[in-house]
Amino acid sequence: MEQQHRAVVVGAGIGGLTAAVALHRRGWQVTVLERAAGLAPVGAGIGLAPNAQRALDAVGLGDRVRALSAWQGDGGMRTPGGRWLARTDAKAAAARFGGPLVLLHRATLVEILTSALPEGVVRTGAAATVTDFGDDDRPARVTVADTGTGTRGELEAELVLGADGIHSATRRALFPEHPGPRYSGTTTWRVVVPAPARPFAPHETWGAGRLWGSQPLKDGRVYAYAMAVAPAGAHAPDDEKAELLRLFGDWHHPVPEILAGVAPDRILRHDVHHLPDPLPAFHRGRVALLGDAAHAMMPSLGQGGNQAIEDAVVLAHHAGTAPGFQPGRALAAYTADRLPRTTAIVRRAARTGALTMLSARPAVVLRDTAVSAVSRFGPGLALRGFDGICDWRPPVDPVPPRSGHDLSRVS
Repeated sequence: MEQQHRAVVVGAGIGGLTAAVALHRRGWQVTVLERAAGLAPVGAGIGLAPNAQRALDAVGLGDRVRALSAWQGDGGMRTPGGRWLARTDAKAAAARFGGPLVLLHRATLVEILTSALPEGVVRTGAAATVTDFGDDDRPARVTVADTGTGTRGELEAELVLGADGIHSATRRALFPEHPGPRYSGTTTWRVVVPAPARPFAPHETWGAGRLWGSQPLKDGRVYAYAMAVAPAGAHAPDDEKAELLRLFGDWHHPVPEILAGVAPDRILRHDVHHLPDPLPAFHRGRVALLGDAAHAMMPSLGQGGNQAIEDAVVLAHHAGTAPGFQPGRALAAYTADRLPRTTAIVRRAARTGALTMLSARPAVVLRDTAVSAVSRFGPGLALRGFDGICDWRPPVDPVPPRSGHDLSRVS
């Protein structure tokens, strides 16, 4: 009787859940272990570019995501005073890359992904530690501690995926000599608020060492994000709303109106760390890394979550369904596919992030002048910066969603 392959996913973020769905569809018995007590991401949106949407097509979920697209029309890049530096055209972007950018709440994406998994696959309050990487002749082992009761157990698996984020314990176990994440010199704030009364065009605004973006969601709310140069670990002396008002309160509409509607306790602030030093590989033994655990990047290209989704689909493709799964061969192919691509995107994101965070006035004037000059040639020249990123296609054909009220659930 054929033995079903067992996969353990450490971390129930976007990449980990996508990997679980992709492996489940290929017949793997999947367990997702999440340290947190629940899956309740709040206050943050995520933009899914056409490359990630095509990856989700490979697990039958792409159309569900596209249905959440909020038509953005014209938008662009502005100065804090409101002057347009460049205008973007959503139609031109969709024509160039094969689809629109879809902005949605992270909680919505988590619900879409978990709905494609059987009940009981995701275990919350479960802190996982990889204790044996395994090899072609023996399974990997993971110790699991229940964060509520303190009880411990052990799982064996033919495949273990470390999707445990930028401060990944799995990465440190696999590559203890790697220097790990580095502080980028910037911090971010993210909020989701009701739309202001006065309409506005979607925008990203670049100042001196500061950035603000306002983007609509399908449900009528607005996802707003900000970034600024700051010392590592810094926090506002009063609260983060007051800090945002100090930094952005006099910027153009709709920034003041959005800030007026923000509750201080609903603001997420996080320092930005990334992995500028690439890992030697994305795997060891039967354990593979994906998402931020493998290649954390600055948010300046909006590709962090997108690349995690790509990772998940490519990894499941190489893992396959055959009973003769060979971890050494399959995971080496995964590393060969993903390490060069993500390393290049991490570096491009760092360069773009440095450009957006210029602080010296002469450099800011020069940057803004260059952006304006490029925009005069139309959206095609500006969009060219995403060639090789947003036009990526997965190594598998798309599959149709399953029928029924719940488009993907399998029990």
